[in-house]
Amino acid sequence: MSQFNAPHFQSHEAARAYLEAIRWGAERVCPHCGTVGRSYENKKKPGVYRCASKECRKDFTVTTKSVMESSHIKLHVWVQAFFLMASSKKGVSSHQMHRSLGVTYKTAWFLTHRIREAMRAGGLMAPFLGKGGKPVEETFIGRVKGMPKGKAAWAHKNVVLTLVERGGAARSFHVDGVRAGDLLPIIRNNLSKEAKLMTDEANYNKIIADIEGIASHQTVNHSKDEYVRYEGSETISTNTVEGYYSIFKRGMKGIYQHCSEKHLHRYLAEFDFRYSNRIALGIDDGARADLAVKGAAGKRLTYRQSH
Repeated sequence: MSQFNAPHFQSHEAARAYLEAIRWGAERVCPHCGTVGRSYENKKKPGVYRCASKECRKDFTVTTKSVMESSHIKLHVWVQAFFLMASSKKGVSSHQMHRSLGVTYKTAWFLTHRIREAMRAGGLMAPFLGKGGKPVEETFIGRVKGMPKGKAAWAHKNVVLTLVERGGAARSFHVDGVRAGDLLPIIRNNLSKEAKLMTDEANYNKIIADIEGIASHQTVNHSKDEYVRYEGSETISTNTVEGYYSIFKRGMKGIYQHCSEKHLHRYLAEFDFRYSNRIALGIDDGARADLAVKGAAGKRLTYRQSH
């Protein structure tokens, strides 16, 4: 593949140097104790370092305490997989990864899930959406129990709630339903009090009006063919979050085709990550892959803990 011409896509050693530069920069950091710049390399085992701190003295590599730890996969294959996942707008199936990288399907499946774990928000997004009075759009897809299939925003048994800041990040959550107990904690924990919240006319959105401290809450009535409304300089719509869902649904239906409920949160993290680090925000494919690699540090996902 032409995009894999760079040295770190071709060589295990070049990939190691690339990963070390992303994770540590100029000075190595012991992932066990956090000591900076006090380690030495094992001359017989390139890439293996020992912490010089008397309290630690442990060996480590660039993959220690990351989603890549204890993996026998060559590092340049890891780097290729990170790039494929970060640069494919609607995702890459494990079968496609298996064919593209020449690894077994089992290896490809676990590669993709580990990379989704690296993409999980942890530290990559601001704590709250809507700071400075920015508009945040909210809606959900999925069929709530008891709702006729024809009335569902997406004929799927799993309900997903998404918040999208215009010109910013997306955050999606797998929820059990649209009751106050399901929604209010998510809204409170992710929305700035300065935010201007915009939703559709669904009944569950009336719950949000009861949240104290939100700067404003505006709705559009899709059932009456109202998709955008202008109030002075303010544009009232949920078109941004609907655009996010159009990408998500194309990916889930066209690429992944099936997703079990226990893994849904990982797929949501993947789509949130790519949307929140998109080219419109000045982040190209290479920079997005670098961010995913940075997100791998401090996270683990083992075969016994695949969900």
